[in-house]
Amino acid sequence: MARYIFITGGVVSSLGKGLASAALGALLQARGFSVRLRKLDPYLNVDPGTMSPFEHGEVFVTDDGAETDLDLGHYERFTGVAARKTDSVSSGRVYSTVLEKERRGDYLGKTIQVIPHVTNEIKEFIEIGDDEVDFMLCEIGGTVGDIEGLPFFEAIRQFSQDKPRGQCIFMHLTLLPYIKASGELKTKPTQHSVKELRSIGIAPDILVCRSEGPIPVKEREKLALFCNVRPDAVIAAQDLGTIYDAPLAYHREGMDQAVLDAFQISPAPKPDLTKWEDVSDRIHNAEGEVKVAIVGKYTQLEDAYKSIAEALTHGGMANRVRVKVEWVDAELFDTEDPAPHLEGFHAILVPGGFGERGTEGKIKAAEFARTRKVPYLGICLGMQMAVIEAARNVAGLKTAGSEEFDHEAGKKRFEPVVYHLKEWVQGNHKVERKVGDDKGGTMRLGAYDATLADGSRVAQVYGTTAIDERHRHRYEVDIKYREQLEKAGLCFSGMSPDGRLPEIVEWSDHPWFIGVQFHPELKSKPFAPHPLFEDFVRAAKDVSRLV
Repeated sequence: MARYIFITGGVVSSLGKGLASAALGALLQARGFSVRLRKLDPYLNVDPGTMSPFEHGEVFVTDDGAETDLDLGHYERFTGVAARKTDSVSSGRVYSTVLEKERRGDYLGKTIQVIPHVTNEIKEFIEIGDDEVDFMLCEIGGTVGDIEGLPFFEAIRQFSQDKPRGQCIFMHLTLLPYIKASGELKTKPTQHSVKELRSIGIAPDILVCRSEGPIPVKEREKLALFCNVRPDAVIAAQDLGTIYDAPLAYHREGMDQAVLDAFQISPAPKPDLTKWEDVSDRIHNAEGEVKVAIVGKYTQLEDAYKSIAEALTHGGMANRVRVKVEWVDAELFDTEDPAPHLEGFHAILVPGGFGERGTEGKIKAAEFARTRKVPYLGICLGMQMAVIEAARNVAGLKTAGSEEFDHEAGKKRFEPVVYHLKEWVQGNHKVERKVGDDKGGTMRLGAYDATLADGSRVAQVYGTTAIDERHRHRYEVDIKYREQLEKAGLCFSGMSPDGRLPEIVEWSDHPWFIGVQFHPELKSKPFAPHPLFEDFVRAAKDVSRLV
């Protein structure tokens, strides 16, 4: 049976619990253990699928079609373990399930309460698949003391009592603020956070303390004494130059050893960190730099494009170059010529998004890349904008546009080169959707196969003609315009196996111009960069004359 590590946070939010969990998972793997990581989020949304990227950052999609928190992206990137629907749950999902059971009469007329019904539902979720791995790492979202998080803290307290002694440990992540005026590192917020945790029945076994610099011995001893943890279980988490230094940094601090000690696993297997040493070497010893513009509409919050930024970093590592990303607001091009803003870049990436705002700017960015022969990668909406640009400016369809924008405006203005997807094949059955359906969980979600054209650029990039990639969209390029667009030179180089849904387009007379309907960034990892990002950065490197 799996051993459980529950990761909680205190003092302030956004301390990096997800990153600490992912790095710990990678370290346990380096010692030969199998791991799975889970996220329990206290918000009342059923999942983050309907949230604005400004609210919650990007939505990370799993192979089996779950819309999840971006922390699951960290988990996958660091451990290589593909996340599942069962690795992410919110208060909304838990309450929804409990209420559905109550309506069906599953509780046999009992009064439904947070304890035991909601907490039992959380405990059942935590336990799914626990016979498959050595360690289950469960991160609790939010901060200790948040009212909405209390059912989760109560559930993990009960869970640790239900299991045999020594099968569960608690790791608490806090902040040690530095007061510049007095030159002191303050431990009191951490003491209060641990006190809050202990008041609800949870005593941390390991304390991970975020700080700008090293933690002096005196402060470590103080933390150990007042928070009732062993001195070697006080782990310093200093600010790092790159997140990919985290596994090595936490190992130097003794985090993985502290975890194994807490479980009394002795002697502990020695770690093999060769993979992470290579990752660190590639980042810190780059042999040049390429500049990539990301032309999007959520550019004020970089977490909105988290996986894309990381996939570009991975592509840079594969090519031994540093990728300098600059965020360009697509709305800028509604009123301004894109040329002065894009001329200094070696490549342009247009990511996904929803709604009409900023789309004319994305179309202009695609036109700039096509006419100036700048490497271009269009993802989801970025592919659709490239197709609309081709339709308008090359194929002669002057009013080409997307049905999405007409639906938003409530009137017909465009010839729908991109239309609302009403049916598609998923596995061995047909899925049907209507425009008026609920928004949550109704898109074409998860992994789908695609067939690539022999001799196409994408077939060369992937090294195969059969791929599967993760999708998240409800609008699709209309196949009936294929012949007209291909005559204009835009090749439909990737299609769904039934030949009905365009998956990839490319300009055959362009050095590197590819649009994809899926999200390749979701499957990229530092030790296994996605082939599209690897080759995209290589093309940018060629442009920058870094040979």
